[in-house]
Amino acid sequence: MCGIVGITSNKEVTNRIINSLKKLEYRGYDSAGIATLKDGFINEVKCEGRVETLEKNISNSNIQGEVGIGHVRWATHGKPSTINAHPHSSETVSVVHNGIIENSTILKKVLEKKGYKFKSQTDTEVIVHLVTDYLKKNNLKNTIIKVLKTLHGSFALGIIFKDYPDLIVGARRGSPLAVGYGPNENYLGSDSYALKSMTNKVSYLNDGDFCIVKENQIEFFDTKGNKVNKKILNLSKDNQDYDKGDYKHFMAKEIDEQPIIIKNCVNEYVDKINKQINIYNFPWKTKQISSIVLIGCGTAYHSCLVAKYWFEEYTSLDVSIDIASEFRYRKLKFKTDCLYVFVSQSGETADTYAALDICKKNKMKTCSIVNVIESSIARDSDLVLPIHCGPEIGVASTKAFLGQMLVLYMLCIKLSYDQKIVSKKNYQEKIKNLLSLSNLCKKTLLTDGKIQKSSKAFIEAKGSMFLGRGYSFPIALEGALKLKELAYVHAEGYPAGEMKHGPLALIEEGMPVVVLAPRDDYYKKTISNMQEVIARGAKVLLITNKSKDEIQSENIWETIEVENLSDDLLPFLTTIPLQKLAYYSALQKGYDIDKPRNLAKSVTVE
Repeated sequence: MCGIVGITSNKEVTNRIINSLKKLEYRGYDSAGIATLKDGFINEVKCEGRVETLEKNISNSNIQGEVGIGHVRWATHGKPSTINAHPHSSETVSVVHNGIIENSTILKKVLEKKGYKFKSQTDTEVIVHLVTDYLKKNNLKNTIIKVLKTLHGSFALGIIFKDYPDLIVGARRGSPLAVGYGPNENYLGSDSYALKSMTNKVSYLNDGDFCIVKENQIEFFDTKGNKVNKKILNLSKDNQDYDKGDYKHFMAKEIDEQPIIIKNCVNEYVDKINKQINIYNFPWKTKQISSIVLIGCGTAYHSCLVAKYWFEEYTSLDVSIDIASEFRYRKLKFKTDCLYVFVSQSGETADTYAALDICKKNKMKTCSIVNVIESSIARDSDLVLPIHCGPEIGVASTKAFLGQMLVLYMLCIKLSYDQKIVSKKNYQEKIKNLLSLSNLCKKTLLTDGKIQKSSKAFIEAKGSMFLGRGYSFPIALEGALKLKELAYVHAEGYPAGEMKHGPLALIEEGMPVVVLAPRDDYYKKTISNMQEVIARGAKVLLITNKSKDEIQSENIWETIEVENLSDDLLPFLTTIPLQKLAYYSALQKGYDIDKPRNLAKSVTVE
């Protein structure tokens, strides 16, 4: 989950490495560091904490150079500290690393016997000494081949050398790595986002590849050291900037952006004139697909859970969902008539990519739903369905969640219509509802005041619960996840009907419980479950939709009513108050909302 960047140029690179690290900080913010080559020496500056601290430290140092590497860290091996920060260097070699070296303990013992001294607790430092050791008897290319063969695990590497002062070596296994092209300089980065300010032309390393990047030359090699050619791709342009504007936090901005995001996404897929959903370049006939598997992690997994209800209701497909980290280790029974759908905001989630890779190796039909169309998952999928959300900077996903659900819904309704399960009349009615969704989300954002008031109860509680049935159950899970991510409050989501089977024992006087009870087919049952927790002393925050009918319950602590919409689209509206609840809970506790502790935006390690 770390971020790496490298630049080799004919001019000074330090400031641009720092600027790229700021963009990569969503990948990790435990520590940061930079190393450059100047006058035959490797110069290094590192610090615990954020890039802004690194920038201050650099201003007080003399670090310069025309070749350099930088790193932001999400700690795996070794606590966050300056000594464990990357780069890790010897007198002749400096390394930045994203990933995990699984055999680092064994390699460390071997290297210590050879006399190498270790300063840190990281797995990365073994790479430094391993490279240094192999260079004593091998040329650069053979050294890299031998080192990569010796390392077990996942990695993206950036390496500079005292004795090769004009180049950077990059290598990839598991973790993503991009190479950028510029005039009289070239670049290395964990993703295209880090490189967009410098170039719009990139190539991507395949698994097992390494590269030698010079000012005016880039060479790519496979695992065996054979030269390979790479396509040069043009990056898509971002019409949005990465500034918070008048907002205090990116998350607040991204929550408020959701109406326009929904509008933009719907406009990309819906033909308003002909009143139909377009899934362009769909590579299969509908009759070739009899089942579908939805795969994701975290928030993306929750979007799959919601979609399962849609696919079951509106299609004849056999539907299953899987957590990506579990999917890859199960004994799978692949079917040629199955469509595997991979959901990931970044398109770089390690477990999701590994699940995709398994499916590709078994020649399965694959589709990805991503926010970053240049990502690894997108590039390796048969079909890519972008969510068109623009950059999401806040680590806790908000607008991307709604975007993922939206694209899954449109895919479902499109397949349903093609299967002739949904009538033309109902199909067009659903499209009409989709077109109204943006405005209704905008109105739902007006519940802000009530949510802010209610959040005080959650920050004082030692735990909370989120309950729902049907479509609302996955939304309850997502609401609980957001509160955990941002406010560090223990929260659990449950199917409301499951309370009697154990969780009810946790209810005590004053415990805040969120109950999602839109006036759907589950309403009466959910209200009954709500009464059970009220009877045991819970403070219930009820989220439902507007109605002329009175709520069929008493002693509710607080009620928030969202706008009316068809039952299948209500999850989009009920999600928003839960996002706000987590935001205001974290705000009142004074936490870093955009960069919550121990987390990173792009999860590129297993």
